[in-house]
Amino acid sequence: MTLILKKEPNLSAKLEAFAYQREAVEAVRDLEYAAIFHEQGLGKTKIAVDLMLYWLEKGVVDTILLVVKKGLVANWQRELKAHSHLSPRLLTGDRRNNFYVLNSPARLILTHFEAVKSEAKRLVLFLRTRTVGAILDEATKIKNPESEVTKAFFEIAPQFVRRIIMTGTPVANRPYDMWAQIRFLDGGKSLGSDFDAFKRRLDLSNDLVRNQDARTAFEVELAQLFRRVAAFSVRETKNGGVIELPDKVVKRIETDWESRQLDLYTQVRTDLSAVVVRDGIPTEDNAEETLKRLLRLVQISSNPTLVDESYTADPGKWEALDGLVQDIVAAGEKCIVWTAFTENADWLTSKLRGVGATKVHGKLSMDQRNRAVDVFLTDPDCRVLVATPGAAKEGLTLTVANHVIFYDRGFSLDDYLQAQDRIHRVSQVKTCYVYNLVMRDSVDEWVDVLLEAKKLAAQLAQGDISAEYYRAHMSYSYGEIVRHILGIPKHEK
Repeated sequence: MTLILKKEPNLSAKLEAFAYQREAVEAVRDLEYAAIFHEQGLGKTKIAVDLMLYWLEKGVVDTILLVVKKGLVANWQRELKAHSHLSPRLLTGDRRNNFYVLNSPARLILTHFEAVKSEAKRLVLFLRTRTVGAILDEATKIKNPESEVTKAFFEIAPQFVRRIIMTGTPVANRPYDMWAQIRFLDGGKSLGSDFDAFKRRLDLSNDLVRNQDARTAFEVELAQLFRRVAAFSVRETKNGGVIELPDKVVKRIETDWESRQLDLYTQVRTDLSAVVVRDGIPTEDNAEETLKRLLRLVQISSNPTLVDESYTADPGKWEALDGLVQDIVAAGEKCIVWTAFTENADWLTSKLRGVGATKVHGKLSMDQRNRAVDVFLTDPDCRVLVATPGAAKEGLTLTVANHVIFYDRGFSLDDYLQAQDRIHRVSQVKTCYVYNLVMRDSVDEWVDVLLEAKKLAAQLAQGDISAEYYRAHMSYSYGEIVRHILGIPKHEK
């Protein structure tokens, strides 16, 4: 069935692409499927828009399904308006409205991942009547092959005549995160159809610190990963010479404990140790429970109020944060303060109200989040945005700021990299500063080492560094550090 409109949209681009963006479009535009892995901040939006315009102009497809994260729908509407003349129809959680969208002569349908899952049956029928190309932005949303969202995309993938995934962090947290994203593209041709086997070979586990043979096998698999998908993938990094960006300076700031905070940390850590070693048998194999316990220590290192409502003092990190913010504001600049916890975001916003702080986190509505971002971007009196990575780490250009402060950090590499690069991206003109607040002698030090290990593993898997560079700089010491934090004796396995 051919889709014919009474009036076809203007398929010209409003803005000129950079040379590397044109090269990316040319590299993938005629492929059945492809991955655009350009590092965050290098303008994948422009690449996607120009790709859509090419497909429609050449008649490769008659309809495009653009799938983004729910929190980025409004941002994509703004970007589409800025870069093209396309006016998308929205596929949302409103099933009645979705019926009309899927029966409309729209060239471009903008939707989010959860809507695709809920409308999977209708989309199967829709795809039989149209020639559709799919573009998945922030494709790590489907990195878990067991999630219902990912399964829905696996089911409908073969019915798209073109399939594109985009993310600057294909290895979002662990090397095996790439499997499901590539499976959506090629059905398992490149990385195999057995996820469990793939995961075993590419698991950045604590055991690697003690097992040289396992470490060698892991590194060999890791070095080969990008080569297996290179035929249909494009990737550029900020230090690859394709564009000039201001420097990014990373600073580690160690902080001291408030006395009651340290007492609570010690108490919880002792109780935790008693739990993880029972009858001489460590339970660290139960990864989910172990992470929950470690997260509790992260919370106390950040702000004990998160676990004890009776705590009323200013935690140890507050003085360092306040000093940083005051210096930034005095210099006439703006900053983003990142925390992994929504309660912390509320607390920090209240503490920083004197500098016009606003906030974005997952317990706010999309309208509230969008308003907060608009205020931060446009109001000169709003100097600070307090945000959680889960709500604001992706898709947003926040280059009115050139400082990001991580008051605390979780265990996700994706959260860390995406959050800091809200400011270090195309259109930034100032040197960018990333500050990591690390509580001395705490779980924060393990998080620091773990994230660096994950970063190096991701860089090797993505083809950003050589195996030689990886071996020279990689430390697997996170495996021993976490055992110390958990109170597991060295002789225990």
